[in-house]
Amino acid sequence: MTPALEVAQFMLDELNKSTCLYQDTIVYDIDKKFGPGFTSLNAAGNPSINKDVLAAFNKLTPDVVWVRGERLWRQREPFDQPGRLQ
Repeated sequence: MTPALEVAQFMLDELNKSTCLYQDTIVYDIDKKFGPGFTSLNAAGNPSINKDVLAAFNKLTPDVVWVRGERLWRQREPFDQPGRLQ
């Protein structure tokens, strides 16, 4: 398993433990478990997850959506619009 895929699987496992996965929380958890090499601060100064980890997470989670306003991932609901971004 590649390191990015391992981090993505960790994210999926954490999402499966609850109803949603907050970006700020999971960034902290990734840093704690895997070290800071998989996270950074984005241009807006918010904690973010590296693109290779997000790409792996997206492949693992076709039925998960990103709620931009709340900065979280959650399982798709019947009322969601098509696509990942909600």
